[in-house]
Amino acid sequence: MNSFGTLFRVHIFGESHGQAVGLTIDGCPAGILITADDFTVDIDRRKGGQQKGTTPRKEDDIPIFLSGIFNDKTTGAPLTIIFENKNTRSTDYEKQRAVPRPGHADLTASQKFGGYEDYRGGGHFSGRLTVCLVAAGVIAKKILAIAPHNILCTATITEIAGEKDMEKGIEKAIAAGDSVGGIVECIATNLPAGIGEPFFNSAESLLSHAVFAIPAIKGIEFGTGFAAAKMFGSEHNDAIENKEGKTHTNHAGGISGGITNGNDLVFRIVVKPTSSTPKEQQTFNKETGSIENFSVKGRHDLCIALRVPVVLEAITALVIADMLLCEQKIKRIIG
Repeated sequence: MNSFGTLFRVHIFGESHGQAVGLTIDGCPAGILITADDFTVDIDRRKGGQQKGTTPRKEDDIPIFLSGIFNDKTTGAPLTIIFENKNTRSTDYEKQRAVPRPGHADLTASQKFGGYEDYRGGGHFSGRLTVCLVAAGVIAKKILAIAPHNILCTATITEIAGEKDMEKGIEKAIAAGDSVGGIVECIATNLPAGIGEPFFNSAESLLSHAVFAIPAIKGIEFGTGFAAAKMFGSEHNDAIENKEGKTHTNHAGGISGGITNGNDLVFRIVVKPTSSTPKEQQTFNKETGSIENFSVKGRHDLCIALRVPVVLEAITALVIADMLLCEQKIKRIIG
């Protein structure tokens, strides 16, 4: 439910307007140097209010280590980190108790949890919890950077509102008084061949599973992706150039048969338009039983995709770290 991973297992907790959000990592190797400064760059990349189109809500997001670190190094025990919520305006969400936002989890959360859920700021369904994913990614990236792997995960926005120019895409949202979506691409380099298990634990399966934990993700494709449906097999096949498996093209996106093939891992995700849009819409009022006009107030992103790249890097890093640790364990066992 709120946990992911086999040996490098990440558990997230908290609500958008609760006291704090946080994470616990079980299976983190001992001896990794970790300080609060290590989190600054990636945490800042995720923050709102730093570029046009993102929420003005700002949190300090200074990591508070509760367990698993001693003398700035991981101990091998469960590693727990929290981030305090200090900049909340819960009154903005009073109306959602009766009038669920179209496209959001307000209604489904109420249907599932019987009205006991924390509705403020989306509660546990909020993008606020992605700070926990980013924090897990910071640690996972440190594991991937250890020689001989030196694996690097890099995500970039390739499209906003159908525009390659991000500024034009954001201007579309502003002009329409609405929200927009986008596409984000992630590339992992130096990933060794042979990682991933066929069928249910294929590299694509695990990445896809984790990626959809990011709020607002509605699609994923690897390599050429959906464009492959328009290609001939001879065109889509990646010609093998050497015994290491290097290929002339990379239509497969670095994965064959669910197993990494030694080429760059390449995949893209679709980020839907923000559900909380200032544009007037219609929705159902649970108290009156009627349909009424509704406009979302408060502090929200016009385009969630702007803040997704660092979150996608984190998800990719923690999935790869877990796969690597599992592969290393298997090799130790069969020795």
